[in-house]
Amino acid sequence: MSQQLQNKEKCPRCGKNDLITDGESGEIFCSKCGFVIPEKISDASPERIFSDSNPNKSRTGDRTSLTRHDQGLSTIISPINKDSTGKPLSSSMKSSLSQLRKLDSRSNINNSTDRNLKQALSELLKMKEKLSLSDTVSEKAAYIYRKALERKLVRGRSITALIASSLYAACRETETPRTLKEVSSIINIPKKELSVCYRLLVKELDLRMPIIDSVSCIAKIASVAKLSEKTKRCAMKILKKAEEERILSGKEPMGLAAAALYLASLVMWDKITQKTIADAAGVTEVTVRNRCKNLKKFMDL
Repeated sequence: MSQQLQNKEKCPRCGKNDLITDGESGEIFCSKCGFVIPEKISDASPERIFSDSNPNKSRTGDRTSLTRHDQGLSTIISPINKDSTGKPLSSSMKSSLSQLRKLDSRSNINNSTDRNLKQALSELLKMKEKLSLSDTVSEKAAYIYRKALERKLVRGRSITALIASSLYAACRETETPRTLKEVSSIINIPKKELSVCYRLLVKELDLRMPIIDSVSCIAKIASVAKLSEKTKRCAMKILKKAEEERILSGKEPMGLAAAALYLASLVMWDKITQKTIADAAGVTEVTVRNRCKNLKKFMDL
């Protein structure tokens, strides 16, 4: 039953002050003479929102994305065997729909390039979840892989290794602190193979990679090692002072960040061992000790 609201305006036909608004249809009509005013109120019912398990919701339909092999433009036949009224379909209609779904699924993949792209992008979404990366990084990785596919760089190479290298390249371009070792351990592929594919992408696609800022690695290491906010701020000051002196060039960012955090923990009396810091950063204790020698003079700030 539709909700009706009293309107204080007068009817243009009979002049009575008995206009009623139908909350469901949005029509305004007179309760005395039945005259319907052509104007309608805005629909206050809940909007239909497409989410597709994505925080970037859309009111006008599902969004296109490079992380899908068809960019989200194709449609699928519903797997529910019911008609528009909700009644179950007959057995003959179920069989026909099953065949149609199969043909529809096959028609979405036209050639070997589409099959390659579909497999690579499904691997990309798994890596994205395991590495806790944002949608921006995965979109960038999908774009890089599509470019590699156009240049035919995938031929003769592992799909998984190349999409992982594209993801690492996207992390570098977006300045997301993820190391090649982390990506390698997630997908269980040798680091050497990934580095070869990464160098190939950079050379053939003419990618311009920014230098990794060691300060951006501090938050990640501190979160794993469970260090305080004061220690993080002190480590940032140490690295910024060292950057001004230009002694950070040519050194691994993760090692520098780990050393700065260890020295900051000594200043702030935050008890932690070099081994814990090294494990959190994914470097060796020797690396932390060597970087500490370079940064010790910046402790008294």
